[in-house]
Amino acid sequence: MDSHENGNGNGSSVVTDDALPPPPPVPEDVVPIKADVVPIKAEPEKKKVMRVPMARRGLASKGNKVQLLTNHFKVNVSNVDGHFFHYSVALFYEDGRPLDGKGVGRKVLDRVHETYGSELAGKEFAYDGEKSLFTVGALPRNKLEFTVVLENATSNRNNGNASPPPPGSPNDTDKKRIRRSYQSKTFKVELSFAAKIPMQAIAQALRGQESENSQEALRVLDIILRQHAAKQGCLLVRQSFFHNDAKNFADVGGGVLGCRGFHSSFRTSQGGLSLNIDVSTTMIIQPGPVVDFLLANQNVKDPYSVDWAKAKRTLKNLRVKTSPTNTEYKITGLSEKPCNDQMFSLRQKSKDGSGEFETLEVTVYDYFVNYRKIDLRYSLCSLVSLQRYTKALSTLQRSSLVEKSRQKPQERMRVLSDALKLNNYDAEPLLKSCGISINNNFTQVEGRVLPAPRLKVGNGEDFFPRNGRWNFNNKKLVDPTKIERWAVVNFSARCDIRNLVRDLIKCGGLKGIKIDEPFDVFEESPQNRRAPPLVRVEKMFENIQSKLPGAPQFLLCLLPERKNSDLYGPWKRKNLAEYGIVTQCIAPMRLGGLNSMLAVEMPPSIPLVSKAPTIILGMDVSHGSPGQSDIPSIAAVVSSRQWPSISRYRASVRAQSPKVEMIDNLFKKVSDTEDEGIMRECLLDFYVSSNKRKPDQIIIFRDGVSESQFSQVLNIELDQIIEACKFLDDKWCPKFLVIIAQKNHHTKFFQPGSPDNVQPGTVIDNKVCHPRNNDFYMCAHAGMIGTTRPTHYHVLYDEIGFSPDDLQELVHSLSYVYQRSTTAISVVAPICYAHLAATQVSQFIKYEDHSETSSSHGGTGVTSAGAVPFVQLPKLQENVASSMFFC
Repeated sequence: MDSHENGNGNGSSVVTDDALPPPPPVPEDVVPIKADVVPIKAEPEKKKVMRVPMARRGLASKGNKVQLLTNHFKVNVSNVDGHFFHYSVALFYEDGRPLDGKGVGRKVLDRVHETYGSELAGKEFAYDGEKSLFTVGALPRNKLEFTVVLENATSNRNNGNASPPPPGSPNDTDKKRIRRSYQSKTFKVELSFAAKIPMQAIAQALRGQESENSQEALRVLDIILRQHAAKQGCLLVRQSFFHNDAKNFADVGGGVLGCRGFHSSFRTSQGGLSLNIDVSTTMIIQPGPVVDFLLANQNVKDPYSVDWAKAKRTLKNLRVKTSPTNTEYKITGLSEKPCNDQMFSLRQKSKDGSGEFETLEVTVYDYFVNYRKIDLRYSLCSLVSLQRYTKALSTLQRSSLVEKSRQKPQERMRVLSDALKLNNYDAEPLLKSCGISINNNFTQVEGRVLPAPRLKVGNGEDFFPRNGRWNFNNKKLVDPTKIERWAVVNFSARCDIRNLVRDLIKCGGLKGIKIDEPFDVFEESPQNRRAPPLVRVEKMFENIQSKLPGAPQFLLCLLPERKNSDLYGPWKRKNLAEYGIVTQCIAPMRLGGLNSMLAVEMPPSIPLVSKAPTIILGMDVSHGSPGQSDIPSIAAVVSSRQWPSISRYRASVRAQSPKVEMIDNLFKKVSDTEDEGIMRECLLDFYVSSNKRKPDQIIIFRDGVSESQFSQVLNIELDQIIEACKFLDDKWCPKFLVIIAQKNHHTKFFQPGSPDNVQPGTVIDNKVCHPRNNDFYMCAHAGMIGTTRPTHYHVLYDEIGFSPDDLQELVHSLSYVYQRSTTAISVVAPICYAHLAATQVSQFIKYEDHSETSSSHGGTGVTSAGAVPFVQLPKLQENVASSMFFC
């Protein structure tokens, strides 16, 4: 514990009460005098200056200019002098209880709009489905109260974000039945004035003067789009909208469908306000009979094979329509008994002596077959369409989804044009009253194609990539390794191991890697194959240890399943954390050598990076699957080593509280002389591997954060990194460059009149970029399938002083040093490596009992008050920690 946390605030030692004599008694007539508080003369506290994202320093100019189109549609706003008025919405039942659940909100407010037009002064409003409502101009009074009646007050199919279905739909045809089965309900609605937002704020945002008002004004515009989609009966997921149309559904297996829809949001940019429309996909439950869904979900042939405990968990809270009444219900659970055993009380038409209706105990089966004359061979419950599936997809489902949702550039452009026409935003009354009109043409932007960097391979040979790719045939690696002590481990994979080994040695020789004959091939004993994964790995290691004279340099591991083998996590953990052995599963790749490097690394000529010792960091946090709140998030930082190289990296990985995006272990002071944080590891490794030089410059590439978190990266994570540097050497002041990389956005670029994707090396820093901030889009890779997704780089902070051209060239170059492929990749290599390291190490804890807290790294971790405790990761052995084990 730090001294100032001892409870007395000034770092002096604590004296307990019993060590002092008791204080003298105070006379009764004494009136206390308020003492003047004299401040203790301490160091004047420096007011912390909050860092904000830097402004653009100018546009870059290198590369061949190309004209491109983008899926941003220009928006004209004629009414910038008006105001949005924000009202708080409170909903109550008739007896004054607050309305629970948000399912009915939109229906209630739609009824208010229909019934109380004159009280609302004929105004249209935008309702967010929860507690906020917006109008253009004020309502007649600051507080308004309404009472409305709804006949059918069940929630809608998309958790309260839709309005009543259009006439002619199944819901409408059975209104009599619905009225019979549902009593009408009365609701009270209170609207209270909350705030006034000037539309002028949109114009200010376009000049780069963003404020809370401008963010709010744009939020109102986005809420208008959401409401517009809700009125069409869409499922709403943030700013994406999904129509209930079977032609948009693609079966990906397991009772899950990929549902294609649209993302639609307003963006401020250098070119003005634009509407960004893109194709979007979400996962939904297969609508139709519940039994059909369960058979597909559990991959079984008949209802007798269904695991009903699992089915109960899967079906909970899903909505079904029952046949023949066509009434909608939410599933709260399943009966333990089959329908021919499950009894219920059926009310009879006759009355008993006391005038009460008689009841008869019957089975569910008996009721339907004998009373309703319905054949009960099949499901009478059908899952309602457009219900989100939020669990993690299996590897097979994921690859099926990718395959079925690909679109070539021209097809995507056609679909987006159709979406704009279909949405018909010009007819939306609220957008009209804002004076908003949307151009139907894709916005034209100017891009530049940067030349590919020259590569160096073995024998000092230079090498020029073409179209973002290169071929290593007949080329030697620039820095091949030697493999002397190694063995093959076979977990019952069927393959010709002798041929595999012979080919591996031969291929290695052609690339300049000298590979000795393996010491042995360890085959798994047949009786171990049905044992749990941890046991299989333990038994295999016992076998290896009994036969090998010492630790091998490398183990080639053949797994029985190519993807998602249960053995992968335990095997990697045993090798990397316990024994420090480099291992490759399924296909041998590399062992710490390098395939190729950039020609500018030899001799070093990378702008600014080659002139002063520079460490490059890639930072990422990997979270558990959706719904897994007990699995810790994994933070990974990869750092460059052996400066002036920018091709060699090592990784440092930590567990932290689930779903926490900020990395909280960059600096972790445990005593006056000890720091167990990630950065210390990275900085010491750089120092040792770079001829005892401390980095003068630290370049940080951060993945996976949204614009709302930029401030935290700049003011929390960067502060931790600076503290880690100061802790190593108080006088050391390196310069920083902080860049965020985002893949999760909806901007795409197209070549006009061409079926092909944009060329590798294409960079855009105008028109659709931020009006003030320093951002650019780059497509470094050759998009071979679907439509290229550019990476959006945000330069938040630059003390080093890169010119726009030099910075874009560095980012482009770092897309060419990825050692796992002979292609340029879509995002800089350090970020890919951080993602790989986090994913690989997360496998360590995938198959463990999460209630265990034992670990060699300090047991259970808790990050802050009330945070979820988690199992910390084992520390990697030093020799593999400094290798590129994640490749």
